[in-house]
Amino acid sequence: MKIEKLTILWTTDDEETALNMILMYTMKANTNKWWKECNLITWGPSNKLLCQSLEVQTLIKQIMDAGVKVFACRRCAERYGLVEQIEGMGIEVELMGEPLTKYLQDDSYRVLSI
Repeated sequence: MKIEKLTILWTTDDEETALNMILMYTMKANTNKWWKECNLITWGPSNKLLCQSLEVQTLIKQIMDAGVKVFACRRCAERYGLVEQIEGMGIEVELMGEPLTKYLQDDSYRVLSI
């Protein structure tokens, strides 16, 4: 069976990694149709970086406009006091433990964690 769906779990607050790997690959993977479906989950410190960096916010908007589903971990966003700011970007803020577990258990998904 060919794996056709990708979920990227973004956990780092390192801006260089975000700009030069995570967000770049997410955009290219989606626009070049390397995967049938592409999702991005922000978790932990990545939520802080997302709210601090205008460049990251611009790229996230482009990624979402290109059709990537972007989710943020609600518990993490709550801990950092960022729920409203993240929701204001159009990102779905949800409890992500169960959805992530489903992605990990589903043989049709590949999960890339950075």
